[in-house]
Amino acid sequence: METIINVDKISKAYRIGVKENAHETLGSAMLSWIKSPISNFKKLKSLSNINASEVSDDILWALKDISFDVKRGEVLGIIGKNGAGKSTLLKIISGITEPTTGRIEMYGRVASLLEVGTGFNPELTGRENIYLNGTILGMTKKEIDNKFDEIVDFSGVEKFIDTPIKRYSSGMKVRLAFAVAAFLEPEILVVDEVLAVGDAEFQKKCIGKMEDISLREGRTVLFVSHNMVAVRNLCSRGILLYEGRKTFEGDISECISTYTSKLSVSSSNDYVNHPNRRQGMEPVVTKLAMINSKGEESFTFDPFETITLHLELDGSNYENTIYTISYGIYDDYNTSVVALKSDVQQHEVFRMNKRNVIRCKINNMNIIPGEYGLSVAVTIGGTVKDYIDNAVMFTVEKKDIYGTGQITRQGGLVLVKTEWDSLVQEEV
Repeated sequence: METIINVDKISKAYRIGVKENAHETLGSAMLSWIKSPISNFKKLKSLSNINASEVSDDILWALKDISFDVKRGEVLGIIGKNGAGKSTLLKIISGITEPTTGRIEMYGRVASLLEVGTGFNPELTGRENIYLNGTILGMTKKEIDNKFDEIVDFSGVEKFIDTPIKRYSSGMKVRLAFAVAAFLEPEILVVDEVLAVGDAEFQKKCIGKMEDISLREGRTVLFVSHNMVAVRNLCSRGILLYEGRKTFEGDISECISTYTSKLSVSSSNDYVNHPNRRQGMEPVVTKLAMINSKGEESFTFDPFETITLHLELDGSNYENTIYTISYGIYDDYNTSVVALKSDVQQHEVFRMNKRNVIRCKINNMNIIPGEYGLSVAVTIGGTVKDYIDNAVMFTVEKKDIYGTGQITRQGGLVLVKTEWDSLVQEEV
């Protein structure tokens, strides 16, 4: 199969601000003021001169030595935690930013959907922006005319097509941007997490359209998403980025499994500094453990085992405030399997103390064998104060759970204990 994208040892570095040294005396402050024109000139000059081997407190390597090929008609999934370098990589491929080192070879037109309203002029109408984007892609007016009705119909913004883009909602911008990128027939379509802005129905339409683009039209798609169901269904091959480096490339199922395993923390369980705490959340959760039927902390369970969730909270800043606990169990497709909410499932009202221990007992989980992640949220005074995705990764083992000698994984999400009878009716 023909290679359409070749990424060769791409690295990207940014200079970031560093804390200025405080001056202890008036003399040192005066000396710094005298030298500031020269030092400022050196700082300005250094912004565009970064050596590939340079290590400094004010240099952040967003990507480091990334190499891979993409074949024509392939749908490549790029996954990883926030800050792993996914968006930076797509911006380099799209030509929005230049790599610090390395090179990219591409053989075809690229349409990118990286942020809400990407490529739109807010002062122009939806109609004008369609023609503007088509022209940028090198299409003639006649070619755009032939696609115009399909774009408007797919996006669902016909009523507002002659309204300036700046008056569109974020969802409307995403719908129109995707329709433009998909229907103006670029050889390479680059889609970032931006589809998460749209509603579920539109996301389903987008996934279907991307399948058409790759399977029926032979075009290439680079797809970044945290929705592992969409990634698994759409992509055949995946790349995993971790702290700016490529840590896996290959089959998409294996790529997703590698990703979910990296989300788990070590047995020390440092929840105050948990890497999966959502941005802006407070470290209220200080410990979370899953206790098996023997009363021991474990990461492996039987399908019908009774499990206790042991949670500890630091409530120093919220004493005597009402709070609730929410748990979510997700499979490796990122599908919600179990949802537990303290304010819905029990009568007692929780009030915060300096130190809080909450135990939730699950009698017979009844979920199929596989790999799962347990997420936790703490809502205090009606506001979510702490949220940790995949706070604990655990495994439900394959076993002869029905006593039939069969241990193969069945379909569905839950296990149900049943009784079967074969009733034979006598012939008349």
